[in-house]
Amino acid sequence: MSPNVAVAAFIGGGCWYSDPMQTRDRTDLVLLASIWGASYLFMRMSSAEFGPVALIAARVVIAALVLLPFFLRQSRTAVALQHWRQLLVVGAMNCALPFCLIAYSTLHLSAGLAGVINASAPLFGAIIASVWLGEHLDGSRRVGLFIGFLGVMVLAWPTANTAPNSSTLAVLAALLAAACYGWGASYTRRHASHIDTLTAVTGSMLGASLVLLPFAVFMWPTTAISVSSWLAVIGLGAVCTGLAYLLYFRLISRIGPSGAISVTYLVPAFAVLWGMLFLGETITTSMVVGSVIILSGTALATGAMRLPATKSKT
Repeated sequence: MSPNVAVAAFIGGGCWYSDPMQTRDRTDLVLLASIWGASYLFMRMSSAEFGPVALIAARVVIAALVLLPFFLRQSRTAVALQHWRQLLVVGAMNCALPFCLIAYSTLHLSAGLAGVINASAPLFGAIIASVWLGEHLDGSRRVGLFIGFLGVMVLAWPTANTAPNSSTLAVLAALLAAACYGWGASYTRRHASHIDTLTAVTGSMLGASLVLLPFAVFMWPTTAISVSSWLAVIGLGAVCTGLAYLLYFRLISRIGPSGAISVTYLVPAFAVLWGMLFLGETITTSMVVGSVIILSGTALATGAMRLPATKSKT
C-alpha cells in the first residue's frame, strides 16, 4: 500500500465529487491497485538478498529520482524547503519505517498475506485520528473497527499458532507498519495538510532517503545481488512508488481524494493474485475469510459503508 493512501483518506475524508466515475478513471484505479499490489511481490523477491534496510533505501532513492523532474518542473523547491521539518518526519515515520517493516515481514510471510495485513492501515488511522484529532467515531465506525481487527485475528492466528517465532514477528511488523501509516495520516492532517501532494510525496521520499542512506551504507549486502533482485527493486522504486504516485495524483485531480482512496480495497486482491501467479503462493481459507472481514470493517470504519439506521420506537 502507498504510504499516502491512509493520509489521503483523512485529508480528503470530507471531500466528494459529483461526476460519476468514467471508464478511464475505473481503468486507472484498477491499474494503480495492480501496481501497488505488485510492490509486495517485488519486496518478497528481493528482500532476502538486499536486506530490508538496503532494499528500502534503494526503493525511496529511485522513487525520488522519478518524481524529482516533475517536482522541479512545477518549481516546488521553495515550498519543500519551507516545510522541510514536516517532510522529514513524514519521510521517516510514514515511509522509511513502515517500508522497512513490510520488507522485513516479506522475509517470512507470503506477498499476499503481507498485502492483506497492510489493508488494516485505515483501521489504525481511524483510532489514532479519534484519539489525537478528536475525530468522532459513531456506532457504525466503531463496529467497523471491531470487525476489521477481528479479520486481522483470523489472519494472524493460524500463523502465530503453527509458524515459527520469526513468522509471528513478521505479522507484528506488518501490523506495526499499518499503525505507522495510521499515525502518518493524523500527523499529515495536523501539520502538513497545507502542503500540495506532489511536494509532500517527493519531499517525503527525499526525507526517507536521507534517513535510510547512512544505515544502508553499513548494511549493504557484501555478496553480489542477482539481476532478478535488481530488476525487482527498480520496479519497486520506479513503478510501484514513483510512477504509481503520478497515477494517483491524476486520479485525485479527476475524481477527488475520496474516490481515489477506494484503491485501498483492491490492493490486497492484487497482492494475493501476483503472489499466486509468480511465486506459487497458496491462498488459504483464513486469507480469504480474513480479507473479506478486514475490508468490510475498513469500509465501515472509514465511513465508506454504513450500517442501516434503526428506527426508534414511538
